[in-house]
Amino acid sequence: MEELKPMPPSSCPFTPIGFLERAATVYGDCPSIIYNNTTYTWSQTYRRCLKVASSLSSNGIKPGQVVSVVAPNVPAMYELQFAVPMSGAILNNINTRLDARTISILLRHSESKLVFVDYLSLRVILEALSLFPPETPCPALVLITDEEEEAPPPPSLAVDFCTYESMVEKGDPEFKWVQPQSEWDPVVLNYTSGTTSAPKGVVQSHRGTFTITIGSLIDWSLPKQAVYLWTLPIFHANGWSYPWGMAAVGGANICLRRVEAPTIYSLIKRHGVTHMCGAPVVLNMLTNSPNAERLQNPVQILTGGAPPPSAVLFRAESLGFVVSHGYGLTETAGLFTSCAWKPKWNTFPASERARLKSRQGVPFVGFTEMGVVDPNTGKSVERDGVSLGEVVLRGGSVMLGYFKDPLGTSMCMKDGWFYTGDVGVLHSDGYLEVKDRSKDVIISGGENISSVEIESVLYTHPAVNEAAVVARPDEFWGETPCAFVSLKHGLPHKPGEKDIIDYCREKMAHYMVPKIVVFKDELPKTSTGKIQKYLLREYAKVVDSSKVKMATGQVGSGFYLPLTSPRWLQTPFIPTPYPVKAVNILIPTPISTSICVPIPRCRPVSLYNFSQSTYFARKRGSEISIFQKSKGTVLHPPHRLCNTHARFL
Repeated sequence: MEELKPMPPSSCPFTPIGFLERAATVYGDCPSIIYNNTTYTWSQTYRRCLKVASSLSSNGIKPGQVVSVVAPNVPAMYELQFAVPMSGAILNNINTRLDARTISILLRHSESKLVFVDYLSLRVILEALSLFPPETPCPALVLITDEEEEAPPPPSLAVDFCTYESMVEKGDPEFKWVQPQSEWDPVVLNYTSGTTSAPKGVVQSHRGTFTITIGSLIDWSLPKQAVYLWTLPIFHANGWSYPWGMAAVGGANICLRRVEAPTIYSLIKRHGVTHMCGAPVVLNMLTNSPNAERLQNPVQILTGGAPPPSAVLFRAESLGFVVSHGYGLTETAGLFTSCAWKPKWNTFPASERARLKSRQGVPFVGFTEMGVVDPNTGKSVERDGVSLGEVVLRGGSVMLGYFKDPLGTSMCMKDGWFYTGDVGVLHSDGYLEVKDRSKDVIISGGENISSVEIESVLYTHPAVNEAAVVARPDEFWGETPCAFVSLKHGLPHKPGEKDIIDYCREKMAHYMVPKIVVFKDELPKTSTGKIQKYLLREYAKVVDSSKVKMATGQVGSGFYLPLTSPRWLQTPFIPTPYPVKAVNILIPTPISTSICVPIPRCRPVSLYNFSQSTYFARKRGSEISIFQKSKGTVLHPPHRLCNTHARFL
């Protein structure tokens, strides 16, 4: 049989883009997209995508060039997951919550030739383009309008652009979409969420996206013509592949612009939603909402992105959500494992079922292999549920590599494995449980402490809304756990630091108990809902039992003025006298966690004592943190920042 080799009829490149063409044939008259009062069928969606792909080609977009999209989960955003690759271009979804400076960096790094931009993001995109160096050409703009929403007055424009709907109208519905020459051709460029303040460009192939899409459908048992609510941002790893997956099963995509608990519950009732995805923060929001009530019919919800506390899983299932839990990264095109359910677990108590479901589980069908190894020796750890190691994997949906970053690629792709940087254990049944990011493990007195385990206990406290635990330097122990907690609203009695510590002492080994608990109204998060522990670690270095407040933000990000943001209207601001003209600080009255610091270009930032408090700064990459402490000393030397404006939230 040695003479039998692959030939063209047996080696057609894998690509998920063809799922749309099949959906138009099989489910042509069935609803594909529902958005407020707008409904499209699968045949209409297929024609609209062909027209947009045709317009891209006729406007000079060539195969292999990058086309970016900045939009929430509206119909155009869904269609562009197909239309851009249909033109042969590489799709780059950009997070709508990023600031102008970061977006400018991503657009230049990706060498994007065109940007589809939602009307609510137009101002920040124009500002991002204004930050381009004079010799760098700016990408063309295509505006995504929204007839269902009341649009604000457009800004004065110095650039010409067309609208998304005009591209649909002018396009050719008979356009022959561009098939990949090889299944290894890149199809998407996704930037990581930047939990370490250093986003990287992840390149995925047609083969990888096809593999993860099929695996996702099989693993979640997604039925034909499911009704799917888009609570997961599509810009987050292409919505974990479900834009393509929903086309494969001919389901209905319920689009929504804003992820809010009342809206979600309303749409579930109105459309009979059967499936949805979301990070644990969405589960937490739904279970803590005043609108929360038991669902009339079960709704399957897939969660991932961070280890979900078992207490949150328990509350969600008590409302009628059937929770599935997976694990993945941008580098794997979304989730690639799930806690595959065993029938015998149904006989276990609810608390035990929730604990088991919080594990990350086993790889999807189609994913080759996963392991947990000692990062120093590369040897597999024992399957005892205790031995810690780094999670490594290999499979069809692992990225091609980081764009323009061969060093970063080689550091995580070695010895035939992709090293995730996550720390986990393997249980005796072969199921993975992720314990922490490698940098988040706390080493106290020689003991390895998982911050996730402590957080899971904190989430069982009836008053706790959100929790995060990081290492705090300690002269005797080396490191000790420091907990950051936000409480639920409307509590008749709020617990204090001692109450939380005593609660933890009853639930865990004493060496794991947080030594300090800091209460905050809201924990800092990335744009995809992940808690920014690197900011909390900086804060923990100086925190003590006295009350400390923190504000964080992007340096030179060019955010809108404070008073134009609803979050800034909650507290009145007064100007504070300042001895040096280099910085003008607006301090809320009473003092809150928000500070606005306009910084003149290339002027030193010096922070002095105030009668109300002392502020000091810590800078990490493009991030700066302002700390407020009750003691009257400057705790950090001044920084020189060549930026024009900073806003701290």
